Amino acid sequence: MSDHPVPGVPGPSGFTGKVALVTGAGQGIGEAVVRALFRLGVAVAATDVSPKAVTALAAELDPRTGPPPAAGHGAGSGAVRAYELDVTDPAAVDRTADRIGQELGPVDILVNVAGVLRTGPVAELTDEDWAATFAVNVQGVFFTSRAVVPGMAARGSGSVITIASNAAGIPRTGMSAYAASKAAAVMFTKCLGLEYARSGVRCNIVAPGSTDTPMQWGLWNDPQAPGRVLDGDLASYRTGIPLGRIADPRDIADAVVFLASDQARHITMQDLYVDGGATLR
Repeated sequence: MSDHPVPGVPGPSGFTGKVALVTGAGQGIGEAVVRALFRLGVAVAATDVSPKAVTALAAELDPRTGPPPAAGHGAGSGAVRAYELDVTDPAAVDRTADRIGQELGPVDILVNVAGVLRTGPVAELTDEDWAATFAVNVQGVFFTSRAVVPGMAARGSGSVITIASNAAGIPRTGMSAYAASKAAAVMFTKCLGLEYARSGVRCNIVAPGSTDTPMQWGLWNDPQAPGRVLDGDLASYRTGIPLGRIADPRDIADAVVFLASDQARHITMQDLYVDGGATLR
């Protein structure tokens, strides 16, 4: 088990020697999570369906990128290694998890970030839209969790954080597939947390609202769109953001770091909304 937090010492603790697997690490929230964990000395396996982005990120953060370090290398020094991974392919997930274990060490922290967004009224969604959304947003979370959580349990500790969305907790027009998939990922993660709680594995959810990422930009089709997000839009039944700002990806990464840290050692099966109050929860 990791060391307990030290009273009076600021900042998160418990990251020394840890290995993290982050999906969807090529941009946005996933990239911010990689950067945050790396700064804390974690050995991070940055995975993405697009290898170019994670390769560039690893090269930027860790000049040692190239030949993999010995297993367990990440102790206190921080490392980033890039891995191409399609989370919808269970065999690829298993192979990549095994490779990460051999090259970096057993995974202590799993952050499920990979996600897709297909929008449109229910009657206009295609079968492919629905299937693709659930394949990444739900099945991907299942496949990665199944690949690494039993190992965590065998070692007596671990942390799983699934990035969901505030859309999982409040209806959104034109976002039925996305909202339903994120709600499924939330309940899966909570059930996972219940099954593995006695094994020392904590499973939590971070639910962002509107965040300054490429996914968010794809929803904006006119210059007034950001203003409607902040101020609310009666036509789409949106309340706006009480704090008056769109989240930076680092805001979400900070929540992930907290839940992965020893400061959250008694927190599991919780759903932390990081949306500036947009859902009025």
